[in-house]
Amino acid sequence: MRRFLPDKVTCASAFSGLLLACSFPLPDYTALAWFGLIPLIVVMQHRPFKSGFVAGVVFFATTLYWLNIVMTTYGHLPLAVSFLLYLLLAGYLALFWGTATWAACRLKEFRNYSYALTLPVLWVALEFLREFLLTGFPWATLGYSQHAWLPMIQSADLFGVYGLSYLLLLGNVVLGLSLLALRPKSSQSVISQTIPGKACFVTVLLLLLNYGYGQWSLQQDLDGRDETLQAALVQGNIPQDLKWHPDNQLHTVKTYRDLSLRAERSGASDLIVWPEAAMPFYFQDGGPLAESIAQLPVETGSSLLFGSPAYRRTPGADKDTGGLRYLNSAFLLSPTAQILGRSDKVHLVPFGEYVPLSGFLPFVNKLVAGIGDYSPGEITPLPIQGHQLGVLVCYEVIFPELAREYVRQGSDLLVNITNDAWFGKSSAPWQHLAMARFRAIENRVWLVRAANTGISAFVSPSGKIVQQSDLFETALLTGAVGLGARPGLYSHMGDIVPGGFLIISLLWLIQTRRRFL
Repeated sequence: MRRFLPDKVTCASAFSGLLLACSFPLPDYTALAWFGLIPLIVVMQHRPFKSGFVAGVVFFATTLYWLNIVMTTYGHLPLAVSFLLYLLLAGYLALFWGTATWAACRLKEFRNYSYALTLPVLWVALEFLREFLLTGFPWATLGYSQHAWLPMIQSADLFGVYGLSYLLLLGNVVLGLSLLALRPKSSQSVISQTIPGKACFVTVLLLLLNYGYGQWSLQQDLDGRDETLQAALVQGNIPQDLKWHPDNQLHTVKTYRDLSLRAERSGASDLIVWPEAAMPFYFQDGGPLAESIAQLPVETGSSLLFGSPAYRRTPGADKDTGGLRYLNSAFLLSPTAQILGRSDKVHLVPFGEYVPLSGFLPFVNKLVAGIGDYSPGEITPLPIQGHQLGVLVCYEVIFPELAREYVRQGSDLLVNITNDAWFGKSSAPWQHLAMARFRAIENRVWLVRAANTGISAFVSPSGKIVQQSDLFETALLTGAVGLGARPGLYSHMGDIVPGGFLIISLLWLIQTRRRFL
């Protein structure tokens, strides 16, 4: 019977994964991330890959539990199939953790490199790789666990979220090695005989510098701007199962119109923002519903930004034979009902908005109803009152390089429109908002977020949430936002640090190449 019970390495690794998961929303116990990896670090030399993999499976399975809501409720998959796919994704993401612990142990064994030197570098390199490998899925990067600790996350304008991940890993490693050094000699690990004094000093110094920079930054006027814009965020709270039903379209339009007119009565707004796919029909085709939407900016005297599916025809394609490319888009209308521009979603959700390798997976259907596979668009800032809006549609806000590119192209305000109704009453909308906060800090720009069922919010360049709605409520948020970005080091250099870490990691492993043979 005993052989079927998990061993100490498995239990300790799983405990680390659980502790780290609890540092994310929800329950959002931020402090756990600073010591949650200690059990893993203490045992990982005994089973280098298995320990990291087990910790990763527990972490991602706990953090991403809400995927089962998406797949069963809206993808209509059987629970058993949904659970299997969910575990497969958790296992895939856990490979990055297992590779990090395996590589750190290998470098310790064959090159005698300290974990304090290697593991933070390897971990951040693999988090960065996860951002773009197989289209990328950088959800729950470790640094996001600190989203609520404003002084600690201000350095995101220097090194992005990866700088926080590095500090968290370094702190955990030093604490773990110190704990190993304090154990009785008879039970001490071969990897550590003394407390790593130099590593402790460097860790404390970096943490103090990071915290001091954060406190200094918060004393500056990060959020003030010479020019402001009055914005209204409309949260229609349209149930996902009714959203694409033709009989519900009139009710949907009326809901958003009524809330927008309420915003106009409460005070002049320069910009009204509706969520992703707020209008579940082709606005560009015209018709009574489209005309009703186009009339709203005229009635309110405000520009209107709203999500709607769109399409464009492939050049040279015959109108009768098709050649259409479908897009997840945002339209911007002027106060005179002129279309100022359209921004199309660039980074699509695999299996949500298109099916990768669909020729080989004909039995797999995407989750988004109503139209065929979406096609990616191009980064296109939208003009408003002599300024530019950078529109991040839903999932795009978790990719730092997209927000950075919008700002680089002149965007003075980031707008995140999303439909988090997919997630139900889970922790996913809170996790999504936590990641969005970093885009404001990294680029020192205001970010407004309109969500169908919540959480809508105003986020300042310091990452402070100025206003936010609750989940699954019909809501209207109004307020002033500053225009203009104040790009810092990260905005100029991008992900050069994690990219450099990836190169260093590969060079380290090349040093051990003979051991692979």
